[in-house]
Amino acid sequence: MSGAVGREAVFPTRQSLGLMKSKLKGAEIGHSLLKRKSEALTKRFREITRRIDEAKQKMGRVMQIAAFSLAEVSYAVGGDIGYQIQESAKQARFRVRAKHENVSGVFLPQFESYTQEGVNDFGLTGLGKGGQQIQRCRETYARAVETLVELASLQTAFLILDEVIKVVNRRVNAIEHVIIPRTENTIKYINSELDELDREEFYRLKKVSNKKQRDVAAADAEILAAREKAAAQQAANPEEKSILTQADEAETTDVLGEQEDNDVIF
Repeated sequence: MSGAVGREAVFPTRQSLGLMKSKLKGAEIGHSLLKRKSEALTKRFREITRRIDEAKQKMGRVMQIAAFSLAEVSYAVGGDIGYQIQESAKQARFRVRAKHENVSGVFLPQFESYTQEGVNDFGLTGLGKGGQQIQRCRETYARAVETLVELASLQTAFLILDEVIKVVNRRVNAIEHVIIPRTENTIKYINSELDELDREEFYRLKKVSNKKQRDVAAADAEILAAREKAAAQQAANPEEKSILTQADEAETTDVLGEQEDNDVIF
């Protein structure tokens, strides 16, 4: 997989190598953090899925009981109880408020049901007949609405987590299979180019050193040949050798040696 992603177009220098190594380290840290975030969100997602299943089963039982309770009320009252409730209700007694929960940087909405105190528009409902059945039906439907609010909260969190997990997993896969291999290939390319430059530099220095050694050897050979030629000439002409020897002795006379100078009279 790493060979298919290629590499980045960079100039192979030491600075580029340092930048690529920093980028690779950041990508590995980001991949680790996103991986842990994905695992935490997946764990919460599975928990919410389990709670949704339990809430749906509970919702089925509660709605079944509520339907039978409504049938009992209709049988006891003998009229349209829904019309009476709509005419009696002025404001909602059962209310819902929302809050947020932070799960690894993801804010999940949570709906919480509560009962508003001091509101009782059904106080006179059921005075004629069927009061107990109406009270029991109201309590049953209150539990049903609470279960419905809980299920709505779980379903909302389920949808949000599903989208977030998909996005996080795409980022994790992109870093793992694209960014990190591409950066590693770029680092390998820069290292290979730098090694090639080092080999070229070493070869160049070796060639220069060999040339210097050849030049020194050639100069030494010339000097040695000149000395041998001079020795041969001196051997052939001994008089010239003596003259040269006297000249050399005159040249090598010590000026500061122990010689007596004539007195100078002022």
